[in-house]
Amino acid sequence: MRGTGGQFMMLVVMNAMLLVAGVVISGGSFLSVFNLQSMAGQVPEIGLLAIGVMLAMCAGNGGIDLSGIALANLSGVVSAVVMVSILGPAADPTTFSIGFMLGCLLVGFAGGLFNGMLIARFNITPILCTLGTQMAFMGLAVVVSQGRAVTVGSPALLSSLGNDMLFGVPISFVIFIVVATAVGAVLKYTPYGLWLMLMGTNPKAATFAGFPKSAVIVATYALSGTLSGLAGIIVAARNVNVKFDYGSSYLLIAILIAVMAGVRPEGGYGRVICVVLSAIALQLMSSLLNFGGLSNFVRDFAWGALLLTFLAVGRYDVIGFFAPMRRTEDPSASVPQSPK
Repeated sequence: MRGTGGQFMMLVVMNAMLLVAGVVISGGSFLSVFNLQSMAGQVPEIGLLAIGVMLAMCAGNGGIDLSGIALANLSGVVSAVVMVSILGPAADPTTFSIGFMLGCLLVGFAGGLFNGMLIARFNITPILCTLGTQMAFMGLAVVVSQGRAVTVGSPALLSSLGNDMLFGVPISFVIFIVVATAVGAVLKYTPYGLWLMLMGTNPKAATFAGFPKSAVIVATYALSGTLSGLAGIIVAARNVNVKFDYGSSYLLIAILIAVMAGVRPEGGYGRVICVVLSAIALQLMSSLLNFGGLSNFVRDFAWGALLLTFLAVGRYDVIGFFAPMRRTEDPSASVPQSPK
């Protein structure tokens, strides 16, 4: 479960098996170009949130960002309300689209920065802090939007991000892959990535080693918030409206994706490529359930059961059960001791 290569191979095999199962169940239509494009278009928004969850979990100390989807909705609502009041989408579609996207990223960054500063300065347990800000972000979105959906419309530039293709691949999926690659490179090749993983592995040692612990925490949650803002852009690009309660089940799914990817809840380990494969696998599972005609309630039950299963497997390593057997079979253990 926790091996660097083993988790990657497990997810590759899982995706392959899901594709085969889809072909068998659907009689081949599961692999149609339209269905593949449809599934790829649904991955980015939840995948971006899952990368944010992964970053927070890697920081350790109960690190997790529960405010992702609430912040994504807040970024879309605030940016839409501001831009509509200044310039309607029909008046100047390009300017409206650029202003809306910059607004989403700014609100997402500010919300993540707020999370990070609360956790770093006041030493609040991250899961409790982000639970509180999740409710605060949602409440603020309700106030700003007056509890109603805010119409963004379909300005050309914004709409193309959610609906158009680039060489047959949804543009939103291309953006997701580019962002995931960039985050993976930052974690692997920069001091920030090293500090983040070592801080999650052994926070006391990181403190004594002089790592900028507070700065790493603030940067981590600011990056997670920015990813939420980007997810808010894609949500708006795929829909005509933005609303405070969009994606009510996304929090559970984002956590499930991170856990399936082998991210350690106690911190110190996580691979972006595994999060990407995990997000794709979960989308394939969701599509399979839809092909099977199962309701959303059954799907939510399946996600919860799957999350508990992966948490249990991660906590009680299956290989570990055989460790006592290997120790008893150690030849040195059977050598008789000479009498004293």
